[in-house]
Amino acid sequence: MPAEPLPQFLSSIKLKYVKLGYQYLANHMLTFLLIPVMVAAFLEAAKIGPDELVSLWRSLGINAIHALCTVLLVVVVATAYFMSRPRPVYLVDYACFQPARNCRVPFATFFEHARLMPFFDEKSVRFQVRILERSGLGEETCLPPANHYIPPCPSMEASRAEAQLVIFSAIDDLIAKTGLKPKDIDILVVNCSLFSPTPSLSAMIVNKYKLRSNIMSFNLSGMGCSAGLISVDLARDLLQAHPNSYALVVSTEIITPNYYAGNERSMLLPNCLFRMGAAAVLLSNRRRERARAKYRLLHVVRTHKGADDRAYLCVYEEEDGDGNSGIRLSKDLMAIADEALRSNITTVGPLVLPVTEQLRFLASLVARRLLGSRGWKPYIPDFKRAFEHFCIHAGGRAVIDELQLNLRLSAAHVEASRMALHRFGNTSSSSLWYELGYIEAKGRMRRGDRVWMIGFGSGFKCNSAVWRCLRTVATPVDGPWSDCIHRYPVHIPEVVKLL
Repeated sequence: MPAEPLPQFLSSIKLKYVKLGYQYLANHMLTFLLIPVMVAAFLEAAKIGPDELVSLWRSLGINAIHALCTVLLVVVVATAYFMSRPRPVYLVDYACFQPARNCRVPFATFFEHARLMPFFDEKSVRFQVRILERSGLGEETCLPPANHYIPPCPSMEASRAEAQLVIFSAIDDLIAKTGLKPKDIDILVVNCSLFSPTPSLSAMIVNKYKLRSNIMSFNLSGMGCSAGLISVDLARDLLQAHPNSYALVVSTEIITPNYYAGNERSMLLPNCLFRMGAAAVLLSNRRRERARAKYRLLHVVRTHKGADDRAYLCVYEEEDGDGNSGIRLSKDLMAIADEALRSNITTVGPLVLPVTEQLRFLASLVARRLLGSRGWKPYIPDFKRAFEHFCIHAGGRAVIDELQLNLRLSAAHVEASRMALHRFGNTSSSSLWYELGYIEAKGRMRRGDRVWMIGFGSGFKCNSAVWRCLRTVATPVDGPWSDCIHRYPVHIPEVVKLL
């Protein structure tokens, strides 16, 4: 009888699970090698009787004093080790500002207001409309009340009013979620890039909530859209030095004083993309908070390209030829962002990638050195094996497109970023928290999931934060997505024709 044909390997075994098994084996190789050694040692020790143990002790010539000193040394070393270990930093909870509907700026309103502004010429109006058509923003993004006037009213009073509205609303929601008493806050870090009044925004919060007189308060300005992760990094370092503490991180950008009233095209882009928003985040190193915390902070990696003049000047606040102040965005911005990202992921990769990906990258690097760059294509690590969720700064459609291409991500991986941009616009440093809120509102966050936050900012900076989910997050019933999550995801066309 002819032998029966063997079943085809590809159809009988799912290669996906074989690959996962290989990856797990490679990551835990040392553990698998030590287990049989430890088991063998335990079995041998179990065979030895009491008399043999006594004779072995005497043959070693160890007296009671030596034994006591050895035990004491082990205790001291173990204590020093556990005392020197970094304290875990937990994200207890966070809250994002939800704008009122009367702050909405539909496309028709934006177009009409631009045409009625006394300082825009027809070319500038059409340019802004073309940018908005391709921006990826939706009809429900919001601007502060002062920007709804014709012309806008960028006064100090209006700017403070916006700051109080967005910051206090986010903090109030966070306090309601966590039950935290303001007096329990030990560390306060506030970041707002372009609005830096005196007294500071951090002092405004201390005054509003009557925080303690010995609170460690910090106010970061001028650090761009990536300042939210810089604030998290600063809070983490402070929590390492101060045990049993709570840190409140507030990220926002105040839009009111930053409306550009000129006709330089490179300075008109922020008018089209930036919208109001804020986030308040509660961090803690108290071990008892682990039970209710949502995430644990694993890594923060910061990359600064400011030594290069092109990078330093690519996002630059200055006056145009007519004396109008605004933010100038360079044509080299995306190329510089790509360079900064590559530098950042070079540091992030070894911290998060599985061993198999690191070995492939190393083999590719060695092959390129030996055979030349033309004879061997560079291997791009698959970060989808390191993370389940990606929160990419929603700075604009081009930013998300570029990162999706460079990191070889699917549409599902960048869905949160695109939907946050569509619903809320570019909310600067707080955009990452709106994206995390989207993932939670969709019920996709599971225990053990890893989240990669990537932020870009002036200077030029690229910053990353890696979180691990500690518990399956229940779908929230409130928050910025509560009234619209059922409509998302939505299809976002390449161009929305307005003219």
